[in-house]
Amino acid sequence: MKIGRFLTAGGRTVCGAPLPDNSYKIKEIEGDIFGDYRLTDRIVEISKILPPVEPPNILALGMNYRRHADELGAEYPEFPILFLKSNTSIAGPGDTILLPKAGPLEVDYEAELAVVIGSKAKNVAREEALQYVLGYTCANDVSARDWQFRKQNKQWSRGKSFDTFCPIGPFIVTRDEIHDHRNLQISALLNGGVVQDSFTSDMIFDIGQIVSDLSRSMTLLPGTVILTGTPEGVGFTRKPPIFLRPGDIITVSIEGIGELTNIVRLEE
Repeated sequence: MKIGRFLTAGGRTVCGAPLPDNSYKIKEIEGDIFGDYRLTDRIVEISKILPPVEPPNILALGMNYRRHADELGAEYPEFPILFLKSNTSIAGPGDTILLPKAGPLEVDYEAELAVVIGSKAKNVAREEALQYVLGYTCANDVSARDWQFRKQNKQWSRGKSFDTFCPIGPFIVTRDEIHDHRNLQISALLNGGVVQDSFTSDMIFDIGQIVSDLSRSMTLLPGTVILTGTPEGVGFTRKPPIFLRPGDIITVSIEGIGELTNIVRLEE
């Protein structure tokens, strides 16, 4: 099932399942999607698709695709490389990615498969880890490379936590709908041109390993979003580099999950 958050025509925020033939109507969900919930037959008109979850934490991995590590000339990590993004960086489908007034000048895209945790997980085994996953969604780990690499002495979180630097959506696709998360095509299109194109089979650590490993460090609360790394083709590795500019349209596309599109603007 696809689960989303929506603003109704009447101004309410609701959870629901999109109707396949109408992007402005949904079937409303009653209850807590991280507990007991049910899909009703109640049809609701919507005015906006919101980020599908309001996460208590955003956990993100660096260098989790082999060919991305190769393009950086880096060794494959022994353990998942973790950094945090501020939960105020969340944006939804169709929202604007803002290039901040404070800079930066080198803002990059990163197409990523995002995991949404469904129930509290702590010290879980790899073999059991998927039981704690509600589902998957698309994400763009927008990154200010000048702040990430130079202005913050290679401390990543600030360069990745500017407002609007974590678009997710459009919907959570529940894990039972994804038959093999280890072999999904993932791509990024910048102004209609393909800039990233890979498969999740290139991941160094799979979803079970990631959830298990992170749960050994911290309690993964329901609604936690985990960004699982980006494939090769990011802008700063290109010659010449490609960085996001006002008016750009960036789309993350993941097989079986959907497309997440955002436009880039200058912050006023």
